[in-house]
Amino acid sequence: MEMIVAGLLDSISPASLMFVFVGVAIGVLIGAIPGINGPMAIALFIPVTYYMSPLTAIGFLVGLNKGAFFGGAVSAVLLRTPGTPEAAATSWDGYPLTQQGKGEKALRMALYSSVAGDFVSTVVLIVIAAPLAAVALFMGPAEIFALISLALTVIAGIGTNSICRGLMAAGFGILVGLIGTEPVTALPRLTFDVYQLGSGLSLIPVAIGLLAFSEILLQLERFTGKGGSEHSTKFSKKREDRMLSLKEFFASTKTLLRGSLIGIGVGAMPGLGAPVASFMSYDQAQKRSGHKEEFGKGRLEGIAASESANSAVVGASLIPLFVLGIPGNLAVAMLMGAFMIHGMQPGPLMFKENAQLMYGIYGSLLLASLFLLVIGRFGLRFFCKAVDIPSMILYPIVVFTCIMGAYLGKSSMFDVGVMLTFGFIGYFMRKFDYSYVAFLIGFILAPEWERALQQVVIISEHDTFMFFQRPVAMILMALTLFVISRTFWNGIKNDRKKQKEAAAEAGQHKSD
Repeated sequence: MEMIVAGLLDSISPASLMFVFVGVAIGVLIGAIPGINGPMAIALFIPVTYYMSPLTAIGFLVGLNKGAFFGGAVSAVLLRTPGTPEAAATSWDGYPLTQQGKGEKALRMALYSSVAGDFVSTVVLIVIAAPLAAVALFMGPAEIFALISLALTVIAGIGTNSICRGLMAAGFGILVGLIGTEPVTALPRLTFDVYQLGSGLSLIPVAIGLLAFSEILLQLERFTGKGGSEHSTKFSKKREDRMLSLKEFFASTKTLLRGSLIGIGVGAMPGLGAPVASFMSYDQAQKRSGHKEEFGKGRLEGIAASESANSAVVGASLIPLFVLGIPGNLAVAMLMGAFMIHGMQPGPLMFKENAQLMYGIYGSLLLASLFLLVIGRFGLRFFCKAVDIPSMILYPIVVFTCIMGAYLGKSSMFDVGVMLTFGFIGYFMRKFDYSYVAFLIGFILAPEWERALQQVVIISEHDTFMFFQRPVAMILMALTLFVISRTFWNGIKNDRKKQKEAAAEAGQHKSD
C-alpha cells in the first residue's frame, strides 16, 4: 500500500501533471495532421525526455500516444483522410456528417468514445497486469526465447500484404540489432572497422529514420505528384448540428462497451494492432444494429464503435509489455525503447524492482484519459486548424525535427547519418511492401532474444533436446513453426491460384 500511495502521489506532482497534459495536447495536434501518427511522434520526442525523470518521461510519451489516437479522428472526420490508420473506419460515418454540416458533433462523439474506450482499457490493465506478471516470473530463458520468436513471427504480418516479406524484415531487424560488441566474448561484430558501431546502433536515429523521415519522403512524393492541395473546414452554426446530446451518446452505450472489449482483446495480443480492432468493432456494430442501412451515411454509432475500439488498444497493448517485456505494436515498441533509455527493462520484474514507478505510471495513464477529455472538449476548434497547415510549412519543420532528434542523443553527426540512411531504407521498404514495423520490433528485441538464446545454450550444456524438457517452450516453438509453415504453404497456394487465373485469362483471349 505504501508503494501504491507513493506512486500515485508521484503521478500528481506538478512536473508530472504538466508533462502529461502537454503530451496529450501535442499528441492530438500531431494526430490531426494527415501522415503523422503516434509512433512517429514518440520517436521524435524521445530525445526531449533525456532530461526528465523516468515517470515524467513515460507519462509524457503515453499522453502523446493517447492524444494522437484521438487526433487521427480529426482529419478522418473533416477531410476523409485519416491522420492515423486506425481512424480509417471513423471516416466512413464521420465524413458524411461533415458534409451535412455536423462535423463538430461527429468530433464530439469521437472524443467521448475515445475517452471511454481508453479509460476502460486502462482500468483493465491496472487490474490484471500485476497478477499476470507474477505468473510470468516462472518463465525461464527457453520460454522467453520461444515467446520472442513467436511474437516476431506474428508481428511479421503488420504493414505488409506478404508475411514472408514481413519475416524477412524481422530477420533483417534482428541482424541490425546484433551489430556491436558480442556480450559473451566482448569481440566486435558486424562493425566493419567503424568504431562508432562498437556500441551498436542507437534506437532513436533508427526509429526516426524509419518512421518519420521515410514518411516525409513519401508525403513529398505524393505532394509533388498532385501539385499540392490545401483544405479549409467550416462548421454549422446550428446548435443541434454542433452539440452531442446525452440521449445520442447513451444510445451508443452498448456499442461503446463492445468496442472497448474488442479493443482490449486485440490490444493484449501482440501483432494485431488498432486498425484490426477498429474495423472489427465497426463490423460488429453494423451487424448488431437495427439501422444497418444508415452505416456509412453518417451514423454516430459507427464513430463510437471505431473510436472506442482503437483507443482501448492503447492501454491493453501495454499488458504484454509489462507482463512479458514484449511490445505488441509499434507505439509500445517505442515506449519500450524509452524505458530502456531511462535504465529500466520492461517485464515482470518491474513490478518487483520498480513498484513505485509502476503505480506512478498507472496514475499518469488515468490522468492522461482525463486530460484528453478536457483538452478535446475545450480545444476542438483549435485542433481542427491543424488540417489547414500548408504542406510547404509542415514538411521542413518535420525534417528539421528529425535531424535535431537524431543529433541530440549523443551529439553526434554519425547518428544523423544513421537517421538519413534508415530514412531511405524505410522509404524503399514501404515502396516494396516490406514491413518496417517488423524490422523495428526485431531490432528492439534482438538483444533480449540473443541473451535468452545464449542462456539456453549455456544452461543446457549444448543439449539440443533442451526444448523437449520445457513443455511451455516446446508449445511456443511448435506454434512458431506452425505459423511459418502455414505462411509458406499459403504463399504457394496463392501463387498457384494466380498462375491458374493467368492461364485461364490467356486461354480466353486466344478463344476471342
